Amino acid sequence: MTIQFIRTPDAPTPAGHYSQATVHQGVVYVAGQLPIDPATGTLIDGDIRAQAQRALANVRAILEAAGSDFAHVLKMQVYVPDIALWGEFNATYREVMGDAMPARAVIPTRSLKPGCLVEIDCIAAVRS
Repeated sequence: MTIQFIRTPDAPTPAGHYSQATVHQGVVYVAGQLPIDPATGTLIDGDIRAQAQRALANVRAILEAAGSDFAHVLKMQVYVPDIALWGEFNATYREVMGDAMPARAVIPTRSLKPGCLVEIDCIAAVRS
């Protein structure tokens, strides 16, 4: 059983003892991504739309490093501190994802890391 641990400088360095993603038997498991600029390691300023774009860019970079992309995402989970953010998040998500329409859950949670309005993780297939 071979597990590949993914690490790319194009996404934020993990803040704890975990990988940006793992790959096993052709499936990519992407760890939760916050709206952190990988170049500076800091949370970006902005509303839900700007933060969603950054978090999705981080997910995209990790998927690409793992040999996948948005077209191969099987399931995406999105965490927001207030379900009232769903509409604006969804509009941004639609713009970024384009034709890709994986299964998805938007999960309201009490809070995320201070200042964060979104966290995104996903499961994807490796491109064949």
